[in-house]
Amino acid sequence: MLHESRRGKLFTRRAAILAGAKLGLFGVLGARLYYLQVMEADRYAVLSERNRVSVRLISPPRGPIVDRYGVALAENRQNYRLIVVPDRAGDVERTLTTLTALIGLTERETRKALRDVARASRFTPITVRDNLSWEEVATIEVNATDLPGAAIDAGRTRFYAHGEKTVHLVGYVSSVSRDEISNDPFLKLPDARIGKSGVERAYDTALRGEGGAMRVEVNALGRIIRELERDQGKVGRKAVLAADFVLQDLAYRRLGDQFGSVTVMDAVNGDVLCLVSRPGFDPNQFNQGIDGDAWRRLTRDPHGPMTNKALAGLYAPGSVFKMIVALAALENSVIEPDFTVFCTGHIDFGNTRFHCWEKNGHGRVDLETGIRRSCDIYFYELARRTGIDRIADMARRFGYGRETGIDLVGERRGLVPSREWKRGALGSSWQQGETLILGIGQGYILATPIQLAVATALMVNGGNPVVPRVMGPDTASEIMSITARQPSFPGVSAEARTLIKQAMDNVVNVAGGTAYGSRILQPAFAMGGKTGTSQVRRISRSERLTGVLKNHQLPREQRDHAIFVGYAPVSAPRYVCAVVVEHGGSGGSVAAPIARDILLETQNRATMATNGALPASGLG
Repeated sequence: MLHESRRGKLFTRRAAILAGAKLGLFGVLGARLYYLQVMEADRYAVLSERNRVSVRLISPPRGPIVDRYGVALAENRQNYRLIVVPDRAGDVERTLTTLTALIGLTERETRKALRDVARASRFTPITVRDNLSWEEVATIEVNATDLPGAAIDAGRTRFYAHGEKTVHLVGYVSSVSRDEISNDPFLKLPDARIGKSGVERAYDTALRGEGGAMRVEVNALGRIIRELERDQGKVGRKAVLAADFVLQDLAYRRLGDQFGSVTVMDAVNGDVLCLVSRPGFDPNQFNQGIDGDAWRRLTRDPHGPMTNKALAGLYAPGSVFKMIVALAALENSVIEPDFTVFCTGHIDFGNTRFHCWEKNGHGRVDLETGIRRSCDIYFYELARRTGIDRIADMARRFGYGRETGIDLVGERRGLVPSREWKRGALGSSWQQGETLILGIGQGYILATPIQLAVATALMVNGGNPVVPRVMGPDTASEIMSITARQPSFPGVSAEARTLIKQAMDNVVNVAGGTAYGSRILQPAFAMGGKTGTSQVRRISRSERLTGVLKNHQLPREQRDHAIFVGYAPVSAPRYVCAVVVEHGGSGGSVAAPIARDILLETQNRATMATNGALPASGLG
């Protein structure tokens, strides 16, 4: 009996311990359930919502670019693209193999897609092909069950209606390179595009806008069931340019099959009405995905289709520079306006003979005749008397050798040679014969067409500072993303500027002037200007003895560059134009007629706008 009693007590104790353990376990479980369901309820509700709801970033529509009268230069068009999300695809290579069989992916597309997958997050959509046709869209949708992770994305693509005609002004956009990816999550989206040149690059941030997002309900496989909410973001700013597309189109056509640039600028407020560089390229091919062969053709083309020659083309200014030499001589009292030189066709300096372009000479030449007939001998003598230091100083005062401050990226500074420059760059002393060569705009000096336009404006607008601007003033003040440099006042006397301006008038409108054949016959629209012929090679002594070949008889790459700078109207200068035709020959016969046609149309357009015959300008 005693033994049975002990066994009963032991059993009761064990049962109590077991019950207590169970009770403790249920207590812990209950506490945990309370913590999860009550204390952490909000957190898990959020996590549950995240499993059910996915947030997708939306690229903002890029702002359009239009000319001063509203002509569309860059706009957005609908684009269907094929994307693959690696996390949903699982075996990306298998999905790409199936797509190759269905729509014929190229080896390049497959290779690029795999490279992008390796670089990006597995949740980031990868663009496999842009600009799908309707047949391709239908094929992918019908076979969706065999294409895990693949989807059709309806987005936007940039479109440039005028292609080559405006590419160096407007620029182009392309996909974001690895080096350009920043902390901005929108740059990682499949349809992300950024400006690479022109206005698209200079004002990229403002044109890009602010991104949005959409909330979608998804199933366990990540497939979209329905859209819950959408925030489109903020559309990029509309850019209204100062340019007039009609002038842009005319300049492009007038260059024809020749290479070079045309720049037209308002000499008073700096509006760039036209900026053409030829050859160009079709900017739309970058949106569609330019292939390696096309890229190599563009970058290796010796004519430089991707270079904006108006801003980055460097040329010896030739006889256009004679006006700077004349101003340096006048302002430093080296000569009086009636100073004369007798031109026999050549001048001997030391053991070197310097020739005039007019083989038989010009006879007695004063300042006006020297500019009107572009006598080299006259300016050799002016340069010799004035000296390199004074000429270089005057050149810099008119914008040579420095950036103009135009609101585009990629401008080059050019070069104004000096004693210090030569000693530092070449390790040798300046020679006086080099001063003579500089006197006719040859030798080491280099300038861009936009610098020539600005220098011309400063000569004819009373010396008022002017900064070229491609963006309309109202738009520029609101979305300016680069800082323009304000030029200094040239500090040239009114008397000297008047003499030069009158001589430029005579170059075009007085018989014997080098551009007389290109004058504008309507007196109210008459233009003045200066011709220039920039040599690209040295003419040897033997060639002169046997007879120098004419430009058209030489291989194209050995022909002179044709240059002309002009202004109009003569009575009240408002517009300036700089034309450079590479290897075109004579500035008077090749470049001046182009400038004449464009300056005439510029003034016609201004008159029409004043009379209300054109759409209201988008400029303030």
